[in-house]
Amino acid sequence: MLIMGIDDAGRGPLIGPMFLAGVLMTKDQEKSLKSAGITDSKLLTHPTRIKLSRVIKEKSISNFVVMSTPQEIDSSIKKGTNLNTLEAQKTAAIINELNIKKENIKVIVDCPSVNIKAWTNTLMGYIDYLDNLEISCEHKADFNHACAGAASILAKVAREEEVEKLNKKYGDFGSGYPSDPKTKDFLRKRGQELSNSGIFRKTWATWKEIYPEKEQMTLKGF
Repeated sequence: MLIMGIDDAGRGPLIGPMFLAGVLMTKDQEKSLKSAGITDSKLLTHPTRIKLSRVIKEKSISNFVVMSTPQEIDSSIKKGTNLNTLEAQKTAAIINELNIKKENIKVIVDCPSVNIKAWTNTLMGYIDYLDNLEISCEHKADFNHACAGAASILAKVAREEEVEKLNKKYGDFGSGYPSDPKTKDFLRKRGQELSNSGIFRKTWATWKEIYPEKEQMTLKGF
């Protein structure tokens, strides 16, 4: 049986995309990755994540990373598809891409929802072929399973690389998370100017708090 780990990075930021990554491997490859220090990406430094991302790509069968832009996230939410459902769709896209149908595969997903059973059922509705799959959605899967930890590293590195590009293009906005004072300061100073740049998640409460009048005007225009 093969193993596939899946995890996300960048669910909560106000600025920048969300990434999900999947890594397909053998059990022996998972043991090797665990020995190499693969774990939850949040416990590692950026240089270590970069180094380990190369190891993951070398010591696995395949990997796949998908991105959800701020525009896609906002559009989904406005249409009634919440972030958990969007993430289920993206997770299924990874599974569909990496699934080798002639092999039995255990898929371990770091579940983004507090309701694991309901989210798992949602996820399975978007998977094209289930006959060879064993789906396990868990909390802290990135810490408990090297395959999910590997996915968390690839997703985190992809997110960090994109944030670096955006910082170079638009100026230093910090981490992009609402809790970051630098991010909030950037939003206050340049949010209106960069309103149509596509880097902000305008359905986030932080955006609405700082630009309430603009949001109301937009709603009145419909």
